[in-house]
Amino acid sequence: MNEVLENIRRRRSVRRFLPEPLPQEVLTAVIEAGRQAPCGGNNRTTHFMVIQNQEVLEELRRLAVQEFAKMEVAEDTYRSLKNAILSSKKGTYVYDYRAPVLVVVANRAGYRNAMADCSCALENMMLAAFSLDVGSCWINQLHWLDDNPAVRAALESWGLGEDETVCGALALGYPAEGAVPKAEGDRGGNPVTYV
Repeated sequence: MNEVLENIRRRRSVRRFLPEPLPQEVLTAVIEAGRQAPCGGNNRTTHFMVIQNQEVLEELRRLAVQEFAKMEVAEDTYRSLKNAILSSKKGTYVYDYRAPVLVVVANRAGYRNAMADCSCALENMMLAAFSLDVGSCWINQLHWLDDNPAVRAALESWGLGEDETVCGALALGYPAEGAVPKAEGDRGGNPVTYV
């Protein structure tokens, strides 16, 4: 099988990381893969905030728990958001799995391709990370908190533009032992219709 297709087939999300930082050349290669992603109209407006400072990561974790704990769960609350809220109310929530790097991916607010452009970048980074033996996990929580004043203020103090919207984030780090699920067979789901 083609190396790229095999990489796509075998990649899995990692939710347990070693605390050690990534070498700069590895981190740069992953970020560059994101920067090379396709984007609508070749606009190239995706912003990558690469957070490695452990104090900043702890502050974001604290803010996430604080702000999710203020929310209420409704009957139709998305399952992962419900988990974030309930775990935060218990004070046990760690949305980024304590990865040593978090890449917050944003784009211009009001730009209709913001989510699509950022999604392509996130996928490119996940595939690049996997090919370099680095674990990754797509993180939606900061997207869910994008309009939260406390979270926005913190992110803007670290470089997010006032005119930007957070579309997602990526936890990166070396996987802890046994943290990479085996890639076995067809995962199912995602129906296909040929016409």
